[in-house]
Amino acid sequence: MLDSLYEHQTIDNKPLALPVGKVVCIGRNYLDHIRELGNDVPEQALLFIKPSTSLVALDKPLQLPIDLGACHNELEVALLIKSPITKGTPIVLSELIWGVGLGLDLTLRDLQSLLKAQGHPWERAKAFDHACPVTPFIPLAEFENVHNLDFTLSVNDQLRQLGCTANMMRSIESLLTEITACFTLLPGDIVLTGTPAGVGVLNSGDKLALTLTNRYKFGCEFI
Repeated sequence: MLDSLYEHQTIDNKPLALPVGKVVCIGRNYLDHIRELGNDVPEQALLFIKPSTSLVALDKPLQLPIDLGACHNELEVALLIKSPITKGTPIVLSELIWGVGLGLDLTLRDLQSLLKAQGHPWERAKAFDHACPVTPFIPLAEFENVHNLDFTLSVNDQLRQLGCTANMMRSIESLLTEITACFTLLPGDIVLTGTPAGVGVLNSGDKLALTLTNRYKFGCEFI
């Protein structure tokens, strides 16, 4: 049983009146990350889903999975959906997205590599409980341009990931269009928009510092 239930939070640490839904993840949306893992560039957006039970607030000590091989960080810009989006919905971000935050797509890399080799889905490596720590969300209107957001991850005071949404292979609008051509997004769903280069092993005792546009700073520790 999970030790606590996740709920969406504002940057002021107030609960949001949105249900907790699925997490839709985008693989291979930054070319530098594709190159560092030696993957092919996908012709379509590479989509997978983490369940709501993968969500945990990134504001307290986090437990790494035990005896499951290397667990890697993948820092991503997270979008909190506020209105239903179906196939054909006009993509007007201000009408569809409540806010923006950061999320960690924690990945059991050894297990993922094995699943890839077997041609199996990735859920065992990416959808485990608390596999998606997320920050509070900042209202979309607070950002002048969501298509040019810098974000960073440092581990034990060493910069590990540095990204910018301007470098995404597919824009936010394109991602929402591709996702909803397959399935509906509902209020309370989260979209993780892909990770830049710099993924690496996390260890117990690691202290993480995350920034979004240098204005918003977050931190956590793995135990």
